[in-house]
Amino acid sequence: MTTQNAPALVTPQELLEHWQSHRRLTRKTLEAFPEDKLFTFQPAPPMRSFGAMLLEIVGMVYPTLEGFKTGEWSTNMRHFGELETKAALLEAFDETDAYLNQTLPTISAERMLERESVYGFPVQPLFHALLYLIDNEIHHRAQGFVYLRLLGIEPPSFYQR
Repeated sequence: MTTQNAPALVTPQELLEHWQSHRRLTRKTLEAFPEDKLFTFQPAPPMRSFGAMLLEIVGMVYPTLEGFKTGEWSTNMRHFGELETKAALLEAFDETDAYLNQTLPTISAERMLERESVYGFPVQPLFHALLYLIDNEIHHRAQGFVYLRLLGIEPPSFYQR
C-alpha cells in the first residue's frame, strides 16, 4: 500500500544527477568512436550503428519531458535534422542535456507519481517513463561498448560515471 505522504526514495534532483552520470558516460562512449564507424559499423545487420542508437536516445528526451509537462504523449521523437557527423551528434547530445537540466527539476515529485498511459503502455507511475529512458540509454551504451571492443578500442570504464 502506498501513501501520498510517504517519503520519496529519490528526489527529482537526485534522479537528474543519477541520469546525468549515465549521460556523461554515454558521451565518453560517443567520443571514443571513430568518425568513420559511428554511423556505419553494424557488427551483425540488422543491428543499428551506435550513431543510430544515439539518435534514438537524444530523440526521446524532448517528447517524454513534454509529456510530463502537458500530459500529451507524442511518439514523434525530436529530430535534429540530418546528423551525419560525430560533431553534430555531440552537439545534439549536449542540447538534450541542457533541456534535461532545465526541465526535469521543474517536474514535481507529485507529478512523477501520477499514473498515466505513456506511449500506449499500460497505466503506470510516470516516473517509470524516466526509468525506461535511463535503462534504454544504458542498454544502448553497453552495445556501444561491445562495438568499440570489436573495433579494437577500449571503451571508457563503466564505473567512472
